[in-house]
Amino acid sequence: MVKDYEVLYNTTPTLDEYISLCSSVGWRDFMNCDVAETSLRNTVFSVIIKDNNKVIGMGRIVGDGAIYYYIQDIVVHPKYQGYGIGKEIINTLMSYIENNAPNKAFIGLFASEGKVDFYEKYGFKDYSPNMTGMFKVNLK
Repeated sequence: MVKDYEVLYNTTPTLDEYISLCSSVGWRDFMNCDVAETSLRNTVFSVIIKDNNKVIGMGRIVGDGAIYYYIQDIVVHPKYQGYGIGKEIINTLMSYIENNAPNKAFIGLFASEGKVDFYEKYGFKDYSPNMTGMFKVNLK
């Protein structure tokens, strides 16, 4: 059980930390690690959670920092899930948006299977059938 952990605001994980954490939840096969470092560098805001200097959770905001904000990469290592770390991450990201995003900014995210209820508590809604979230993965 996590009792004490360190929250680092506006801190992005290293490439190795990012890959390790994403791999722990099965995302490695769905990401291009060759360009992940550039993606991390272009983060608008991020938070990482550490336990004994090991990154155990993270979350990022990506976008243009003006009209569009996307919550991305909210991940907690499976060993540490169920202790409120995900809530700490989303609360931190939402606080940043509330304090920095202008009126009428669009805040988006894609919820993993089984996580829709979690995000609905923060005001996120499924607007289908009037609007549908769509995405495409560039496969070369």
